[in-house]
Amino acid sequence: MNHGRWEKTTFEGYSAWKGFNVNLELMLLPSLGSKIVSLKDRVTGREWLSRTAMPLGHRGYGSSFAEGDGSGWDEMFPTIDACELQESPWRGTKLPDHGEVWSLPWRCEPIQDNRLHCAVDGLQLPYRLEKTYSFTDKGRLRIDYRAANVSSDPIPFLWAAHPLFQVNAGMMIEVPDELNRVIVSYSHKNRLGARGSRLSWPRASLPGQTEVFLNDVEAACAQTAEKFYFDGMLPEGRVSLYDPASGEKLTLLFPQEKIPYLAIWANYGGYSNQYHVALEPATGFLDNVATAWRQGKTAIIAGFGQYEWSLELDLEHNKRGE
Repeated sequence: MNHGRWEKTTFEGYSAWKGFNVNLELMLLPSLGSKIVSLKDRVTGREWLSRTAMPLGHRGYGSSFAEGDGSGWDEMFPTIDACELQESPWRGTKLPDHGEVWSLPWRCEPIQDNRLHCAVDGLQLPYRLEKTYSFTDKGRLRIDYRAANVSSDPIPFLWAAHPLFQVNAGMMIEVPDELNRVIVSYSHKNRLGARGSRLSWPRASLPGQTEVFLNDVEAACAQTAEKFYFDGMLPEGRVSLYDPASGEKLTLLFPQEKIPYLAIWANYGGYSNQYHVALEPATGFLDNVATAWRQGKTAIIAGFGQYEWSLELDLEHNKRGE
């Protein structure tokens, strides 16, 4: 059944695909790593993705992610931190900052039932990453992913969604109730402690400071920036951003057996004077695929095999007062 449409168009000089249904509209740029540059709620008019003043684009394959436009929703694969694999048979393989695929052009084309199929091939490792966008009968955006290994040797990978969402002070990050502790990956000026520090969620006691509620979105003037993972594997694949001022909620839903980890990137002006929150379901732990591989905390594609997972995005309204 046809629940949405895709149209080829242009966006700020780039070839683009626009997808939409009655609830939402998105704009995707194949040449910029299949980045989503706009995600609008068609009911309220809200633009959910953050946009900086920088022109869209980056400095090419292997460049620093920080030198790019700092906008929208990118794919992180097969690592987030730049690293060098240490285990056979990939020992000595170097992977760039935020992975390979965000800075590579993708092949995108519509397929049957009004879906959009996108694919890219790895350069440092022999894989093909594919994703297919569609709209569900519940009005959600759905992305089906498949990572295929085109070699006989197992390939470790760390995939993470990297959507930089627009936020306002007072918004809330919602996760399953069972989650009660986070581990720091990065903290500007070590406000949350050094990498690897453990803190309670959502109410955390900071070294030498008062308590902070990590689930509350701070103001841009806070000048903080943190990345943390929830400790351990997820009991449920769900994370939301809720705006009590408008009653709007954005939720990501995913299979926790395939995507067992969840990270939050909360940038309240401390990094590049940008202001956004990223909800980051992930197949590996603490950003570095080389370390995660050694620790048994990342996904692996078997020789000539494939690894499949999915992500759904749901928009809700009129939650005020609940």
